[in-house]
Amino acid sequence: MTSSLFEQIFKIVCCIPAGQVATYGQVARLAGVPRGARTVGWALRAMPEDSDVPWQRVINAQGSLSLDPHGNAIQRALLEAEGVVFGPEGRVDLRLYGWAGLEPAEREQILSSEP
Repeated sequence: MTSSLFEQIFKIVCCIPAGQVATYGQVARLAGVPRGARTVGWALRAMPEDSDVPWQRVINAQGSLSLDPHGNAIQRALLEAEGVVFGPEGRVDLRLYGWAGLEPAEREQILSSEP
């Protein structure tokens, strides 16, 4: 995993609007890494603490949070502050809050831009 791949992932995550979420797999596909959901997790975990990348907007494909209990509480609070609602099972309804992603031309423009 190169830092340039992580930068691509960060660029995609920065496109997710407040109040919406994307899955690890969705971000991976948009970054050009099909079946790279774990790579997205590694990239987000490697971010500097002072990063402004909205990491909280990336969740698993079931609509659940995937961090340790402390991390889940922080992520949930950040998402709720953006208006994301969790169901009784602690899941986000991806049909309501799921990000539609990027058009191919948008994706190419974002990934080719300087960091």
